[in-house]
Amino acid sequence: MQILTRLRHRPTATEAGGDFTLIVGLGNPGREYAGNRHNVGFQIADRVAAAQQLSFSKVQHQAMIALGRLRDHRVVIAKPQTFMNVSGRAVSALLNFYKIPLDRLLVIFDDLDLPFGTLRLRSDGGAGGHNGMRSIIGQLGTNQFARLRVGIGRPPGRMDPAAFVLQDFGRDEALELPGLLDRAVQAVETFVVADIHTAMNQFNSSQLGGQKDL
Repeated sequence: MQILTRLRHRPTATEAGGDFTLIVGLGNPGREYAGNRHNVGFQIADRVAAAQQLSFSKVQHQAMIALGRLRDHRVVIAKPQTFMNVSGRAVSALLNFYKIPLDRLLVIFDDLDLPFGTLRLRSDGGAGGHNGMRSIIGQLGTNQFARLRVGIGRPPGRMDPAAFVLQDFGRDEALELPGLLDRAVQAVETFVVADIHTAMNQFNSSQLGGQKDL
């Protein structure tokens, strides 16, 4: 809490000037969650920011944000600090402050129903059982916004899915994870520079190194 207070940011009028894209990675704040499957959205947000030499140096509307440009496009990259189940509070507030239309919002999150290594971009859709997405849809009052689903696979045997997502990736998965994250970063960049449909055409592959879905 002291860290968040110290970093709390009072944005300028220039920052609130519009024409931004909002990229939201979902996860839970805290070091103990950093490597969890449920935090893959945070991991991708970190990589997107690092690729543009941006840092999460501000706290705004209950989110850590990195503010800057991605290939000449102004972006707000956000990691909500509210915990997963109420992520919508931060997303709604950031959209309103920066006057960002829904077609310039991209939410990145883990998906149990996709095999590990799979990326799926969509322009709309339901929460799919994901509490963070359920919160965002509830706060915005619509599901008409882009999302990048990152496959983490199903838990083994009868393991509780809630416990599974709060575990770190397994040894074999960890070896493949950098490639998955890099591909996700490319998908995010394509969304920002072009649009969701271009990103879907390029990155909706069946799995790492797989063929594009038709």
